[in-house]
Amino acid sequence: MTAVPLWRQLQAAASVLAAVRAGESATPAIARIDREVRPGAQALAFAALRELGRAEALRRQLARRAPPPLADALLCTALALCWREADAPYTPFTLVDQAVEAAKRGEGTRAQSSFVNACLRRFLRERDALVAATDKDPVALWNHPRWWIDQVRRDHRQHWEQVLAANNRPPPMTLRVNVRRASREEVLADLQAQGLSATRVGNAGLQLGQPRPVEQLPGFAEGRLSVQDAAAQEATPLLLDGLEPAGPRLRLLDACAAPGGKTAHLLESADADVTALEIDPVRARRIGETLERLGLRADVITADANDVKAWWDGRPFDGVLLDAPCTASGIVRRHPDVRWLRRATDLPQLAAQQQRLLQALWPLVRPGGRLLYCTCSVFRAEGDAQARAFVANNSAARLRPAPGHLLPGSPGKDGPVPDNRLGDHDGFYYALLDKARDGV
Repeated sequence: MTAVPLWRQLQAAASVLAAVRAGESATPAIARIDREVRPGAQALAFAALRELGRAEALRRQLARRAPPPLADALLCTALALCWREADAPYTPFTLVDQAVEAAKRGEGTRAQSSFVNACLRRFLRERDALVAATDKDPVALWNHPRWWIDQVRRDHRQHWEQVLAANNRPPPMTLRVNVRRASREEVLADLQAQGLSATRVGNAGLQLGQPRPVEQLPGFAEGRLSVQDAAAQEATPLLLDGLEPAGPRLRLLDACAAPGGKTAHLLESADADVTALEIDPVRARRIGETLERLGLRADVITADANDVKAWWDGRPFDGVLLDAPCTASGIVRRHPDVRWLRRATDLPQLAAQQQRLLQALWPLVRPGGRLLYCTCSVFRAEGDAQARAFVANNSAARLRPAPGHLLPGSPGKDGPVPDNRLGDHDGFYYALLDKARDGV
């Protein structure tokens, strides 16, 4: 098959950046890219988004006035990819040459191709001075919006640099073994037989030495394993440990359940009747697809979790898992567009939504049961501040020992993290709430 020219990949990567700047998620923008160009373009787009703060600061040094959006997106994509030569996916001269070629061939960039060329050639000549001029800019240094940097610094005074640095590296690929179909050791042996290295993490996880397409993983199609971050895999053991059913079988609710990873993990780990709730019909279908591959079954309901009367049958649950909508500030290394899409005003709005969900679902927990509240966030407003406020206002709620804030990264690279046994993992928050046996 003919290799896709780099200029085409750069064009497509720049289109993703332009879409994100216009307020669109990278996911649909990537989906619009031609199939043969998409893998390379996605890799370049993600790399550029992780270095966008530096790239924009450099562009301001090169040109006080930004060119039209598509040309500026292409220029910033090239700067993001080549400003630090040691990490560049191609030599800086190759990236500059191909970016200029992309500008010449693009419908929305052809008129600015000379401008793009002049800026990038100047950057190659004056790289050290230009980079030094941007070093004092926190957004350039940390590649996050200023409000985000300030928030992480307030929330995690000892580890804020660790959090931001971890966000700027590609994440590991972590697998969860379906223990109903195979043991972890069997899956590990299958991976090693194909030359894939992996280390054990958590209770049932394996972290690959190098990411691989899922279709290349032995046992994936047969439902022996799934892809799930090590921190996300903590939800099921936290909810289930020591939880006894009030009836013949555990009755569990996974609220905000798509794409179904935690629903599946619950079913893999316990003989239980599980209800999976999801408001988005498209994402709800993904839960069914996930369960079918793994040979599992749940009652999947498409409904708003807040509108309890519309979907609940009145029978209380032994356990409720609430993976609440949040800023996704703990998984930005997997979704590097999120940091540039979020606004400071989103944080209080999402915190209010989380509070409403907690209040709506708490009455569904039987006395003596429990609710596990979690978010893929490092912001305290979506984590321990939310849990403390809930307990203070609900006399029947008892906060049990739980990990609290799990900060993203690896102890070997970033210093201490709350739970080293999880290896390199995403940012998460967990609060486990017991309901008193005489509670309401």
